[in-house]
Amino acid sequence: MPIRNRFAELQGEITGWRRHLHAHPELMFDVHETAEFVQARLKEFGVDEITPGIGRTGVVAVIKGQSDTQGRVVGLRADMDALPIHEATGVDYASEVEGKMHACGHDGHTAMLLGAAKYLAETRNFDGTAVLIFQPAEEGGGGGKEMCDDGMMDRWNIQEVYGLHNAPGMPVGQFAIRSGALMASADEFEIKVTGKGGHAAEPAEAVDTTLVAAQILIGLQSVVSRNVKPIDRVVLTVGTLETDSNASNVIAHTVRMQGTVRTLDSQNRALVEQRIRDIATHTALAFGATAEVIWEDGYPVTVNHEAETAHAVEAANAVAGERNVDPNVDPIMPAEDFSFMLEARPGAYIFLGNGESAQCHHPAYNFNDEAIPFGCSWFAELIERRMPASS
Repeated sequence: MPIRNRFAELQGEITGWRRHLHAHPELMFDVHETAEFVQARLKEFGVDEITPGIGRTGVVAVIKGQSDTQGRVVGLRADMDALPIHEATGVDYASEVEGKMHACGHDGHTAMLLGAAKYLAETRNFDGTAVLIFQPAEEGGGGGKEMCDDGMMDRWNIQEVYGLHNAPGMPVGQFAIRSGALMASADEFEIKVTGKGGHAAEPAEAVDTTLVAAQILIGLQSVVSRNVKPIDRVVLTVGTLETDSNASNVIAHTVRMQGTVRTLDSQNRALVEQRIRDIATHTALAFGATAEVIWEDGYPVTVNHEAETAHAVEAANAVAGERNVDPNVDPIMPAEDFSFMLEARPGAYIFLGNGESAQCHHPAYNFNDEAIPFGCSWFAELIERRMPASS
């Protein structure tokens, strides 16, 4: 079955919702207006239950099927938050909030799940309960974890959960997914090097922390090339390096660097953390300085469950045709906090083509409204396939 006719009919309306959300972006957990907009649409659709305030500002909606003979419950998730970026799209519905924009397509994800909600509330052609999850703070806040910690999975007895993300560079109407690790973990680290400050003309009287930090930085680049198996994917990047002095004739007393680590499995995640600690500590010691390493666990690896990935593929095949579905796409190194929901329940996450747009997190990025019927159809197809109506 191709995209559903109902979504072709609704595309203009759903596009209007998407562009309204695009013009009114909100960050992290501060998505109050977005959540109110979502709730207002859900009330119009006549869903059975709306619960705000899950995971601080998340919204959970319930739509009951025409019957419930098996007690089945399937969750569908969309993220609502934007990014602190100055928009440069030039569209007439561009962000009205300076310094904030929907640069990752969460406006499109939310609009597509709303479109699916309207269809499912109209038809109810399934046997069980659909739970729709509108999540805040995907962009670094861990809103998915907050909603799970708030008891969402148990409160609504969610048995499996699915989500999607637009994919710039992939043609509209195409899907891509894989079983197992799909997206990387994202951890942060900070290294503070302390030596002995002094005059730049008298380095022998000081312990040069800038030199020590440079040696640590170079040493860190050996972790992936010399400690990680060549067939594994790991990224280690130092993004900042700053001294406690801005003067050219001063040897800084302290230097601070920050970075990120991306891995696709727990073994490499632990390995890289330990190597960072070892290299920083012992390199500093060799130069007569000290190094303090602060490690912050971020989002875990996004791991699709095998059976649920197969279900997601079947739904995508039904919507787009098998030739437009890649069931074994290469994993990517950005992270996604849907990973917390996949740790709590079986499920799968899929990519939906956004066409030749700018990349996510770019000021010229814009969600492609032509993708709307495909995403809505995939959400609806999943519900009706996983909980087929009783005869």
